[in-house]
Amino acid sequence: MDKKNALRAGALAAGTTLMMLLMSSPALALTRDDGDDPGTGLSVVETLGLYVLAPIALFLVIAGLVMIGDKTHKKKDPTTSNIATEAEAKA
Repeated sequence: MDKKNALRAGALAAGTTLMMLLMSSPALALTRDDGDDPGTGLSVVETLGLYVLAPIALFLVIAGLVMIGDKTHKKKDPTTSNIATEAEAKA
């Protein structure tokens, strides 16, 4: 029974993808529009810096700020601070 469901899901996914590819129109990226003035392209180093290194650096800065802000507050759990854990039995 699982093979039938997997086959049905695969056929549906393939059919949907094929229909989307057939029904979509091309982007016509080679045709220039009026007023189109593209700039110069990015080099490989600029592309890696902009789309790889900058997001990683931004993530690290935000994570560092969160960790610094978290360490300034002492952990205090009000539910367990009033409970005596040692036994006070007299024999």
